[in-house]
Amino acid sequence: MTSKLPPNASVAASLEGAKLHAPAAARNAEFLCDLLRAHAPKSGQALEIASGTGQHVTAFAIAMPGLRWHPTEVDAARISSIDAYVQDAGLGNVAPARMLDATQADWHRQAGQKDLIVLINLLHLIPEQPAKTLVTEAMRALSPGGSFILYGPFKRNGVLTSDGDARFDADLRAADPAIGYKNDQDLCAWLEMAGAHPLKRIDMPANNLAFIATKPQP
Repeated sequence: MTSKLPPNASVAASLEGAKLHAPAAARNAEFLCDLLRAHAPKSGQALEIASGTGQHVTAFAIAMPGLRWHPTEVDAARISSIDAYVQDAGLGNVAPARMLDATQADWHRQAGQKDLIVLINLLHLIPEQPAKTLVTEAMRALSPGGSFILYGPFKRNGVLTSDGDARFDADLRAADPAIGYKNDQDLCAWLEMAGAHPLKRIDMPANNLAFIATKPQP
């Protein structure tokens, strides 16, 4: 799950010890917690794909203590950062971070059934086929009635709707022509093909979108 990225794509600076700090994660943690409080189950097993520095999963675990959180990453330094944040916060509802490349087929078999899967700010950083694999595998890893919550920047009906989005998408594609913003309608189609029903789309701050995909009960 790696691509050549421009410097503004995934910014994280070193703090004390193993901790890394991402300014974007600090900015959006509060409203992402609000999103999850409104749409996530109150209890059960929660998997975060691409947990980054650990700032998000720490905030989520504090805001939703009834969930048992399972953070994952592909980068060893970020795994160490996640564990450092969790340890410093004294959280008992977060498992040790583990390595997971969610763009690989069949990872749902090792993940086990989860009541909630969360993905923040990743799909624009990976090519289309790996993104489709991630979506399909995440839906397979959900328990019946579980929710897959995705957040990030997207095209609307194939159109970039702000100057900032147009610049960022151009930077991404200049670094790697295979990556860049995904279209909201394409994502909805991938989710529906993977069995999501119902599917909600929510407008978020900074021109981002959230998608709430539910796995039907049998």
